[in-house]
Amino acid sequence: MDHEEMGAAAFQRAYGLDLKVGCCPQCVLTAVKDVIGGIGDDVIKASHGLSGGGSLVGTGTCGALSGGLLALGTRRGRDADKLEKSRGMANFQLGRQLTERFQQEFGGTSCEALQCRFSGRSWDFWKPEEYKAFSEARGDQCARATGLVAQWVVEMLDPGAAAPGRNG
Repeated sequence: MDHEEMGAAAFQRAYGLDLKVGCCPQCVLTAVKDVIGGIGDDVIKASHGLSGGGSLVGTGTCGALSGGLLALGTRRGRDADKLEKSRGMANFQLGRQLTERFQQEFGGTSCEALQCRFSGRSWDFWKPEEYKAFSEARGDQCARATGLVAQWVVEMLDPGAAAPGRNG
């Protein structure tokens, strides 16, 4: 598969997962793992709390974007043994590109900003009736955002890129 085909496969995987089970950061990471690898199950598990702007609070960074940043960091981030030796600027550059593209596409980076864009208001995900109402109001727009982030990340990463343990 070329980059475009891999990106499309990542989009479809993340989009489908988000519609079926939700938890946007886990959907992004699973799609990246399934298409190009390099993402451990522990990273997918750890991302669970980032959903809904961070623990479903809604005011933090969109979980799909957080998942994308984690995917980039897992593949290109600074290794623990280089913590005191390097800032890992290459990964920051990739993360900045992803964040700026997300901002341009959706007009914001917070879960709350996307809620407003997709439904005209923000919601309290801790109230079951509000979460249900948001789910109905947003349609597939969160799944689309999740799919796009997975696609962009896969397209940004060269499949032959350094895996964890090989980055500075």
